[in-house]
Amino acid sequence: MIDSRPRRRWPAYTLAVLFLGYAAGKAVFAAQSRLGFPGGPPVSEAETEAYLLDPALAQWFATASGLVGAVIALATVTEWGLRTVPRPLMLVVLTGMALAVLGGAGIMVLDGFIGLGVGWRWYHGLLGLAVGALCVEMLRSYVKATNRVAA
Repeated sequence: MIDSRPRRRWPAYTLAVLFLGYAAGKAVFAAQSRLGFPGGPPVSEAETEAYLLDPALAQWFATASGLVGAVIALATVTEWGLRTVPRPLMLVVLTGMALAVLGGAGIMVLDGFIGLGVGWRWYHGLLGLAVGALCVEMLRSYVKATNRVAA
């Protein structure tokens, strides 16, 4: 039996909206064949030339990852996701997503507050903290919602 007590859904919904915003920003830059993100630090021509992939292709991949992230976040709080996706599979996916999100958020935090990176500012560091916390809370809420209870 699945625990049906009330749980927090807003972290997953908020994270889904942020993932969609990320995807939209990356799509804008993909259409312009530019690296980076709107509102983020500028990427020089030299860095763009030295990049492993074509900038447009890389940004389209990032756009897709944002869309996939939004779907995964919503799957943690919708009946479809809770009933269709096996818990072990979802936990593996969420763990991988959390590692990626926390890694990116950590870079924003370190660069925003300490200056170790490409030029993220302090407000980007705050955003990194918020996104990291949302991701952890979404994972915690999913685990709590799908814990088996004694019948």
